[in-house]
Amino acid sequence: MVSVTAAEHSSHDLLVAGLNAADAARVGAALDFIQPLYAGKNVIKGQDAYAYAVTVASIVAHLETDADTRMAALLFEVPMLAPAQEAMLEERFGKEVVDLVAGIRQLMRLHETTFDQHEPEQGKNKSAQQRAALQLETLRKMLLAMATDMRAVLVRLASRVATLRYFADLKLDNDRTRDYGRTTLDLYAPLANRLGVWQLKWELEDLSFRFIEPETYKRIARMLEEKRLGREAFVADAIARLQSEMAAAGISAEVSGRPKHIFSIWNKMKGKSIDFSELYDVRAFRVIVDDIKTCYTVLGIVHHIWTPIPHEFDDYIARPKGNGYQSLHTVVTADDGRALEVQIRTREMHHFAEYGVAAHWRYKESGGSNFAAKKYDEKIAWLRQLLAWKSEITDAVVGQEEGRREWVEKLKSATLDDRIYLMTPQARVIELPAGGTPIDFAYHLHSDIGHRCRGARVDGAMVPLNTPLKNGQTVEIITAKGSSAASAGPSRDWLSAGYAASPRTRAKVRAWFNALDQQATLATGRGLIEKTLQREGKTAVNLEELAHKLGFPRPDDLFLSVGKDEFSLRTVENALHEGDAAKQPPANPDAAVVPRKSRASSVTQGAKSGVLVVGTEGLMTQLAKCCKPAPPDEIVGFITRGKGVSIHRTNCKNFAEMWVHAPERVIQTTWGTAGKETVYPIDIFIIAQDRQGLLRDISEILMREKINVIGVSTQSVKGQARMAFTAEIGSTEQLAKALAIIREVRGVIDARRK
Repeated sequence: MVSVTAAEHSSHDLLVAGLNAADAARVGAALDFIQPLYAGKNVIKGQDAYAYAVTVASIVAHLETDADTRMAALLFEVPMLAPAQEAMLEERFGKEVVDLVAGIRQLMRLHETTFDQHEPEQGKNKSAQQRAALQLETLRKMLLAMATDMRAVLVRLASRVATLRYFADLKLDNDRTRDYGRTTLDLYAPLANRLGVWQLKWELEDLSFRFIEPETYKRIARMLEEKRLGREAFVADAIARLQSEMAAAGISAEVSGRPKHIFSIWNKMKGKSIDFSELYDVRAFRVIVDDIKTCYTVLGIVHHIWTPIPHEFDDYIARPKGNGYQSLHTVVTADDGRALEVQIRTREMHHFAEYGVAAHWRYKESGGSNFAAKKYDEKIAWLRQLLAWKSEITDAVVGQEEGRREWVEKLKSATLDDRIYLMTPQARVIELPAGGTPIDFAYHLHSDIGHRCRGARVDGAMVPLNTPLKNGQTVEIITAKGSSAASAGPSRDWLSAGYAASPRTRAKVRAWFNALDQQATLATGRGLIEKTLQREGKTAVNLEELAHKLGFPRPDDLFLSVGKDEFSLRTVENALHEGDAAKQPPANPDAAVVPRKSRASSVTQGAKSGVLVVGTEGLMTQLAKCCKPAPPDEIVGFITRGKGVSIHRTNCKNFAEMWVHAPERVIQTTWGTAGKETVYPIDIFIIAQDRQGLLRDISEILMREKINVIGVSTQSVKGQARMAFTAEIGSTEQLAKALAIIREVRGVIDARRK
């Protein structure tokens, strides 16, 4: 016969408190079931598994939850069982309990794989902290959305309380306890606050603060303890006096003290930069009455009994806070000179402050409303009402069972099902519309990742790209790489057949194909214009001037119009030959305007090239391809065999080597006066962080600065773009201006003449 200790009797009684006989027997069976399974085992934190399970179940029992929730709290730490054993567990305790256990385990795993990756680090800039705050908010939503049965969230909160109590009992103070404290304050305490589980919220905050700021916690605790009895007696006397005065005036009201918790006290001391002795609301109580008129009547009584502090009165009834919160706040001085805070509100105001859109967490945590989150907030308010409803269930056995059943059914269905929350392999949380697919996930990460998406793994398994994703899944996107990356792009099927659930995704896919169509049209138009120029013998025409002459702001606009067959090539031909008859050959051939050169025109004569060779007029010259000189570069000539004089920049490495081997062939040179349209080929080299639209942005700058690009080469390596342009310039001053503007383009690391 197994002996049962007094402690086990006590645990059993606590776990079954408030349940009928049948439910109490089920909870007792679960308690008996886990004893041998947990014997000699510890949970991850080092706590005895059986003691941990009983503590968690006791906490949720204190919240007056149903039997299934208490049983799930006992069972969720049971090691994963084989399918046959899982079936046995379901047969013994019911499918609802087994499903609830699975939901709790999912929430337990969520923290381990997510939160620690996104905790803000000290020293990060403001934008990084803002991103971390947004990520934490997404995690809070994810905790709720992942719980198909909302009771799993209550058990998750209770498990965190149990862990912190264990650390406190052992008086631990190390990095691990501080990490637990920080994550609790950032995630679990606000979650308990939003759900209205005040008992857990205060305990989570105080226990967390104990580990994060142990010295401050002990100092405030000592100050509270030293004055606790006196403070409680003071508040009790004040309440009794006020109740006596209200009874004499025929006013019925609920009056209760407002216990201050250590974390709340520290928060106010820090926020207002005041000492403990200056806190008004360490001694405080709240009065709840039936109507607004009575609120002001009670205020008059309070101010009659005690002396009000003028600057510490707030009428949030006449002037509600921006979020709709209403109440009267006043601070008065008692006969002994000590301050006392009093809050006065109607039952409706109290209910609104506790459960409405202006819920306590809203004005306490953020100080204002957020209409973008209104729909989400309404759901939270509804969940909080469901959680509070349990305390209103009648004590009658029949009514209690029916009420609890109704509450449980509503609680199970009260999930946030309009969004889903997923994770990258690096534990970043991604929020998508319900029904989102891997394609939506890829485009949410980055447009380029979406364009190059070729496959997806969900929880490690390959899935089709049109697979609807579910809450909590880890998604890895497989993209085209290497030689296939150049031809990578979305499929037109992604616009149909259920591949993309998000309108944002479909818009990006359509934009890709619109850009492709535009490029094809542009290439067609460019080809038609170039053929027309060749046929008419006008290949040296400045395309930008031609476009302006025809009424287009840019050559590309002309190409697009021609490519779409919206502009006649006959009009282009007429524009090319305007004024031909009026032209007369110049009297002095040397005064002729030098036409814009093509890439092939590297050899010119004498002054026509813009270069003068001192003492040798008319000598054939050519600009060296190795260094591509342009005015006003310092230049020098080198006499070649059969090709005249090659003009180099004085700092050209090739010229330095030739000068060492044949100094007698070096000749002094200088720039002559160039014609208005004389241009010189140069090379530009740009390094930048690769992104979509980078080439377009740089090309537009060169076009605005009237620099004609005759060659482009780009390469992307590990997210860094290396771009080489061959362009025609009139002078290096023109180039220097363009390079200065290019260096200001987003993502550009360096831009220079090669």
